[in-house]
Amino acid sequence: MDIDGPPGVNMRPIFDRHTVPVAGRPKSRGRPALGGARVSLESLYEEHDTGIIGGGQAGLAMSYHLRQRGRQHIVLERFTVAERWRSERWDSLRFQLPNRWLDLPGKPYAGTEPDGFVHHSEVLRFVVDYAAEIEAPVRTGVEVTGLSRDDRGAAYHLETANGPIRARHVVIATGPFQRPIVPGYSHAVPASICQIDATCYRNPQQLPPGAVLVVGSGNSGCQIADELLRSGRRVFLAVSRHSRVPRRYRGQDLIWWYENLGRFDVTIDSFPNRRYPPSVILTGMDGGYDLDPRRLGVEGATLLGRLVGIADGTAVLADDAVDALAAADRSYAGFLEAADHLAATTSMQSEVDQQGRSVPPLPFQIESVPALKLSGENVRTIVWASGYAYNYDWVNLKIIDANGTPVQQRGVTACQGVYFLGLHWMHTFRSAVLSFVGRDAAYIADHIESLAPI
Repeated sequence: MDIDGPPGVNMRPIFDRHTVPVAGRPKSRGRPALGGARVSLESLYEEHDTGIIGGGQAGLAMSYHLRQRGRQHIVLERFTVAERWRSERWDSLRFQLPNRWLDLPGKPYAGTEPDGFVHHSEVLRFVVDYAAEIEAPVRTGVEVTGLSRDDRGAAYHLETANGPIRARHVVIATGPFQRPIVPGYSHAVPASICQIDATCYRNPQQLPPGAVLVVGSGNSGCQIADELLRSGRRVFLAVSRHSRVPRRYRGQDLIWWYENLGRFDVTIDSFPNRRYPPSVILTGMDGGYDLDPRRLGVEGATLLGRLVGIADGTAVLADDAVDALAAADRSYAGFLEAADHLAATTSMQSEVDQQGRSVPPLPFQIESVPALKLSGENVRTIVWASGYAYNYDWVNLKIIDANGTPVQQRGVTACQGVYFLGLHWMHTFRSAVLSFVGRDAAYIADHIESLAPI
């Protein structure tokens, strides 16, 4: 990994890797500063009021709100601050929301292009600078390898390679997208074909010459397929569930519409079995434009059904591409209907956007293709953009279900004093969005304040 980070980003060290900085004055004699730790002579444990696991935007927002309430805490980060913005983004990626939504608690966007879309290196700079500005007590290079109830039952035990830590409260903020899903049948892919997951993709030049099969049509899959098409590659896209939306409609960005339609306020509990809809597909490239599998098909991608297996060098496909596109078209129509209704009821001065209403026709008929001979189509690379799974193998508390999913209600778990933060659809759609994660962090900070001592 390049320790200097992306070009143009000042990656100066913020904190010593092995010490907890003093981050504020003690409120009273004998009380440690907000980032200070007690050391129990009885157990040689380092002790904190709250341990935050994860030094990304969610963990930092949590730190901000605890500091506002005078709560002592520590932020433990296994790599560096905002690591995923640093090492798991492709070269051309831009912020998917307009810049005006690049903000964290106490640090609103202060740039000169509120309607633009900054490069991801600027998002990294923003988060790193934020950590320094709020004096977050971050300790980097510390991986938490175990979380359990303390033997004395009065707190929680955090096991790290740097020594044990005891905390009365714990906030798990390790990110919404933790482990790329690569199916087991990937082992059947011929050795001559390069395989890479979306977190490791950087640019088209990184891949061997030839056609590319992109598996998954969410945000990463569509943006990567789009870039590959623009570079002149032949692209096959295995389509999955997705929502189709316009980047802009009636003169306003989609995010403006989501706020004004109340879609950011819809909670996970409003869906049967908490099964939330597929995420919308957005890009900030070239000022932002509509992007979805249908438009990629118009641009030249070959649309396929879901990939369900690999056998004898052949991709085995489901016959569901047409259904997936039709479902996305229905979600698109539903959004437009809601937007037009809002415009009519608020006397919004804008004309109906006929282009925004268009459903681009495909230049071909999608046929039922049960299999794709990879060598026959000169497919030399498979990009796995098939989603992410949680990774909580290290959590030894009864707060994870049989599927590995956190059991929580707006971050609050059945273990008093233990919380999750920054999960996808943890409470609402915006729970994992950089611009809005602070709202859930404030809620959790208030909940911690309300607790009696454990």
